[in-house]
Amino acid sequence: MNVTSILIAAGIVAAVGIFIGLFLGLAGIKFRVQVDEKEEAVLNALPGNNCGGCGYAGCSGLAAAIAKGEAPVGACPVGGEPVAKVIGEIMGVDAGSGKKMVAFVHCQGDCDKAKTVYAYDGAQDCRIMSFVPSGGPKACHQGCLGYGTCVKECPFDAIHVVNGIAVVDKDKCKACGKCIAVCPKHLISLIPYESKFEVSCKNTDKGPVAMKACDTACIGCGLCMKNCPAGAVKVENFCASIDQEKCIGCGACKEKCPKKAIVKIG
Repeated sequence: MNVTSILIAAGIVAAVGIFIGLFLGLAGIKFRVQVDEKEEAVLNALPGNNCGGCGYAGCSGLAAAIAKGEAPVGACPVGGEPVAKVIGEIMGVDAGSGKKMVAFVHCQGDCDKAKTVYAYDGAQDCRIMSFVPSGGPKACHQGCLGYGTCVKECPFDAIHVVNGIAVVDKDKCKACGKCIAVCPKHLISLIPYESKFEVSCKNTDKGPVAMKACDTACIGCGLCMKNCPAGAVKVENFCASIDQEKCIGCGACKEKCPKKAIVKIG
């Protein structure tokens, strides 16, 4: 191969390279996606857990929604108030003062308190219990099944099964709501972190039936409601509940509960 052929080949390669470079450069300009600076700033402020607790497909989805004004600046349950304040400054709005929330399991029916009607040795998943006789081996068909489906869903290692019952570590919980969504018995709810007392039962059976199923079942007697000085307790469908906005943390409800269905959590 002579020198002329080499120079011609090199020239062709160089020309092709220049053409491709120019083509890609022009294509990049033409098809460039405009990036919202606020959206990028919001995304950088979010914790990056991508847990979906906000209702969006990860942190990027939430950042886009906040930047467009479709979601509040405090929509991230993991980041809480500190992150909301940072995002509020980015968006130029007042983030407000939101309360820190944590998940709470409304059941105490562990292996010592809840009665069992048969031995179960099947798949360890609470969601399939609707296909199992009586909805599971526990006599209380409205209580925690204890197979840890909520544990598997929690991205923060904040919930564990202890002695056959799910228990939340409130200091690890980020209130993402994944455990709430997956519980087939609807026993988990978000309550303020500062809550002092809560009803640890969701059984709506009449007293005699509830007592046969679990030693600490709420029997709907109403003593907690009658003795609450703040009017924070009510009884519906034979089960008590506490309005945490009204609760003053005096503990009168717990002291008067004959079945110890109300627990101190503060």
